[in-house]
Amino acid sequence: MVKITGVDNNSRAQKAGISAGDILIDINGREISDVLDYRFFLTDKTVVLTLRRADGTEYKTEIKKKEYDDIGLEFETPLMDRKHSCENKCIFCFIDQLPKGMRKTLYFKDDDSRLSFLHGNFITLTNLHEKDIDRIIEMHISPVNISVHTTNPSLRVKMMHNKRAGEVLTYMKKLADNNIGLCGQIVLCRGINDGEELDSTMRDLSELYPAMQSVSIVPAGLTRFRDNLFLLEPYTKEEATQIIKQVDSFASECLEEYGKRIFFCADELYLKAGLPIPSEEYYEDYSQIENGVGMIRSLLSEFDREMNFLDEYIKDFKAPKKVSIATGAAAFETIKSMAARLEATVDGLEINVYRIINYFFGESITVAGLLTGKDIYEQLRDRDLGDLLLFPENALRSGGDIFLDDMSPGQLSQKLGVKASPSPNDGGGFIKAVITG
Repeated sequence: MVKITGVDNNSRAQKAGISAGDILIDINGREISDVLDYRFFLTDKTVVLTLRRADGTEYKTEIKKKEYDDIGLEFETPLMDRKHSCENKCIFCFIDQLPKGMRKTLYFKDDDSRLSFLHGNFITLTNLHEKDIDRIIEMHISPVNISVHTTNPSLRVKMMHNKRAGEVLTYMKKLADNNIGLCGQIVLCRGINDGEELDSTMRDLSELYPAMQSVSIVPAGLTRFRDNLFLLEPYTKEEATQIIKQVDSFASECLEEYGKRIFFCADELYLKAGLPIPSEEYYEDYSQIENGVGMIRSLLSEFDREMNFLDEYIKDFKAPKKVSIATGAAAFETIKSMAARLEATVDGLEINVYRIINYFFGESITVAGLLTGKDIYEQLRDRDLGDLLLFPENALRSGGDIFLDDMSPGQLSQKLGVKASPSPNDGGGFIKAVITG
């Protein structure tokens, strides 16, 4: 049962007499407990809703509609329920490595299968039970994104500090047998789940193909706030090189057998190893790009394509213009090369790219998405930033209004005395931001 908080004007729900404050009990006799129930059972062309008024009176109403039409109900939260929090204590958990005093929402660990389906979040399966797996199969919720880390049950228990972490691995086979797509993630911890353990995990996951569509291999992110946490060390350049060779070797076998690589290393490992980013064809459908796999190649490829249409971007360009770009250490060389091409092609355009060291979380954190306003300000405050400062769009939270340290772009602009704007993560957006931002 879920509470209705609003009813759209002139909607089918309003015309059926449903009011804000009513409780939705079931649809066609099926109990509604969250957004997945609601969306799944609402697809019928004729739906009979059972509801309860604020005074306790129950009533039913029938609505006829097209299969996927909405009926105009609003609920307190997008999930129509509370988020399911994580029950694990993973040895590499990034949230456990956050400093004190940040906004409360940053400390919430979600492990919610509904967010996996709706937003692509990765889940560990430890919050799920057989009835939840059966519901996923019945509703054909696919794909499900799973933080695997290892297929060794006892090692998974050790890494996640959850006694169910090993036994729930069987859920992957059940989902695969029922044609539910799976996407996997392996967070590598030095000396823990790499080496032979990684070989074993990749082999086990490949046996779930074609349900197992892709798997990303990502090194654990280690901040400077690891006091009293499990001792983990970053990978060396040589170790990163070996991991790439190991994963590529197995991925090549998969390519030969299945026609897909399945396994991909994160860009971070290539940068650590000092190896060139693979070609666009290598990444197939970029299925793990949100995990930092192929993000740099995608950006460069989009930039190359959009440079063919540069005349469209510069038709309103007014020279001279001086632009500054702040980025993380990992993306610095890539952004610098793109900026140099633009600068050489557009008369009157000057671009300076600045590598921002992440002192807030620690220098080992090099990704642009974890930059803070404070680090950008402190490292650029004595620079001549020209007409515009661009920073990575993904350094802001999803609403695009604030950095991790609660500084807003407006505050950064005021402190630096220059307009500070987010730069999109695609090639065309980057060119447009530089030229017309």
